[in-house]
Amino acid sequence: MANTDFSKGPVWRCIVAQSIPLILAQLVQLLYNVVDRVYIGHLPGEDTLALTGVGLAFPLTTLIAAFTCLYSTGGTPLFSIARGRQDEERAERILGNVCGLLAVTSLVLLVFCYLLRRPILYLFGASDASYGYADTYLRIYLLGTPFTMVATGLNGFISAQGFPRMGMCTTLIGAALNLILDPVFIFVLHMGVAGAALATVLSQVVSAAWAVWFLIGKRAILRIKGKFLRIEWKLTREIISLGVSGFIMQATNCLVQVVCNATLKEYGGDLYVGIMTVINSVREILSLPVGGLTSGSQPVLGYNYGARQYGRVRQGIRFTALMGIAYTTLAWLVVFVSPGFFMAMFTNDGEMIRQGIGALRLYFFGFFCMSFQFAGQSAFTALGYSRHAVFFSLLRKAVIVAPLTLLLPRLGFGVDGVFLAEPVSNAIGGLACFLTMYAVVYRGLKREENKRGENKRGA
Repeated sequence: MANTDFSKGPVWRCIVAQSIPLILAQLVQLLYNVVDRVYIGHLPGEDTLALTGVGLAFPLTTLIAAFTCLYSTGGTPLFSIARGRQDEERAERILGNVCGLLAVTSLVLLVFCYLLRRPILYLFGASDASYGYADTYLRIYLLGTPFTMVATGLNGFISAQGFPRMGMCTTLIGAALNLILDPVFIFVLHMGVAGAALATVLSQVVSAAWAVWFLIGKRAILRIKGKFLRIEWKLTREIISLGVSGFIMQATNCLVQVVCNATLKEYGGDLYVGIMTVINSVREILSLPVGGLTSGSQPVLGYNYGARQYGRVRQGIRFTALMGIAYTTLAWLVVFVSPGFFMAMFTNDGEMIRQGIGALRLYFFGFFCMSFQFAGQSAFTALGYSRHAVFFSLLRKAVIVAPLTLLLPRLGFGVDGVFLAEPVSNAIGGLACFLTMYAVVYRGLKREENKRGENKRGA
């Protein structure tokens, strides 16, 4: 029986119950792209350029993810707060509105990115040698944009109703199909990069179908209803206001990827763009558990906040922060001890592995600081502090890491400067975000808790 009342039982247990299936689901989701890169990186005779080409497509796939986050991370907390207040009609209106926004936006992005993919890829750092691989992958991948956005964007509404295992199945089914189709298309049918993209698209079609099937079915507590699918602009403003922090986090990731690729092409060539592709893949793998933990905490925090259980919200914030710090410290040590293992996962190229080992260690230096950003952002987003969430999203990526990526190589650090920008931004931006969250949110919840206790005694 799913636990749909997050105001009962130990808070940490509610968060773990939400997070574990979500982490598994996100791990499976990650397999969509990581498995592609593993196979592509081991293509005989062309692994380096093929991997570089796929890396050049990252910023556009990240941009698509940004618009998905705009609606999902904006709608899901509002949905959870409405559930906590027992306002089911508002919750279903939010769900229907997000469905409409995902459908319209995905079609616009598909047309825009498909028609302009050539100038965009060269802007992102493509060379004449790597462009063919990037274009082959991207023009097929883009066809799956509506399914990708629907599958990812609606999945949070399944977990937010207390069905994290069903949410996990959304990605599990698609990823299992992707694992089967990838080697068949890439190696058996000799489709190469095109086969990797096609396998991903077909898998996302299945994932999207599963998410929609569940949310219109009888098992869901709150469902997609036709009368709420029409986009309501007032409600859309609320969703975007809260979701813009998630959008900015992803959009600034897109910006950083573009800046990194362009700078690495200038100072190191296609080889270093390929190394950054591997590093991005390793970062996605290692940051997944702490990202899943903080994402899993959001419905619990939002529900208890809506129910005015402020002490439970504070407990949830403490648990999430401590677990995140412990995990990211361990992950940092693993990378420092065995960077060659991670490089060899994605390529057989000896030169790429040799140059990538030092780059990987630089990039992950002080990785634990990333947990501060995750914990702060998740608390801001879950409780509706949209302005704070937006500010700290911009601070770390747009204000710190992107300028440093351009500046440090020109100050004599060369390609190392690109990889150093990330740990500097994690330390400054992450600590600023977390300390502000503590001062504004955490201590504010304590005051509200004390005030509520005084009112009860007075009554």
